[in-house]
Amino acid sequence: MSTKIIAEGGINHNGDIEIAKKLVDSTLFAGCDYIKWQKRNPDLCVPEEQKNKTKSTPWGDMTYLEYKHKTEFGKEEFDELFSYCGDRIKCFASVWDNDSVDFMASYTDIAKIPSALITNTRLCRSARDKFKTLIISTGMTNEQDIERCVHACDPDVIMHTNSTYPSPVGELNLKYITYLRSKWSADIGYSGHEYGLTTTFAAVVMGASWVERHITLDRTMWGSDHVASVEPQGLIKLVKGIRDVESSMGDGGPRVVTGGEMEKLKSLRGKK
Repeated sequence: MSTKIIAEGGINHNGDIEIAKKLVDSTLFAGCDYIKWQKRNPDLCVPEEQKNKTKSTPWGDMTYLEYKHKTEFGKEEFDELFSYCGDRIKCFASVWDNDSVDFMASYTDIAKIPSALITNTRLCRSARDKFKTLIISTGMTNEQDIERCVHACDPDVIMHTNSTYPSPVGELNLKYITYLRSKWSADIGYSGHEYGLTTTFAAVVMGASWVERHITLDRTMWGSDHVASVEPQGLIKLVKGIRDVESSMGDGGPRVVTGGEMEKLKSLRGKK
């Protein structure tokens, strides 16, 4: 089965629909299977003590709540985005609250619960009821919390992830993918936030059947997630690398002589 590749646009559009469309273009050109955003109601998701704190932004100083509203896509933007994606690529979002579950369910049959919210079993159950395919991520979470989430919402995909942005390579624990595969019947995936692509290729070898990486037009852009994201050229390399890994795996043993080896067999051993 071919690895499902998700390009996470997330909030890297910075509230600009034209940037979002360029991210879609990059995703299509690279050959990804999905592009994913984030959807939340800032009035519900921003903690009360944070709402009125001053935030310095490229648009000037404003309250943190004003900033989150400014960069949040609503119906007008998602109508345009889903129309722009059309049948060319599957578009969906991580949902951060029950309002957003209902909102995104009017567009698509797939959603993700982000790592920060898999302990919110009410949200997880609500998403399970509304979406045909449900993905969860496991960052910042211990084994008991993951078990409670899985039993609460029976996700279709469980993503191993480290939620540090960027993630230190020495803390990725890719062998946890093997553990998850032995423990659960769901598809097991990998959501990477590390620099580089090598460890993501390794995750595919370890058995991750879904892969997700944040994408950006430029890692130096303003915003919290850009630095741990993959730029367009890197996204092309990511997809090609994953497809090459898949092609290289073969069927295992016993060892047979391949077609390409036959000429060498003749020239080096004198065999016909």
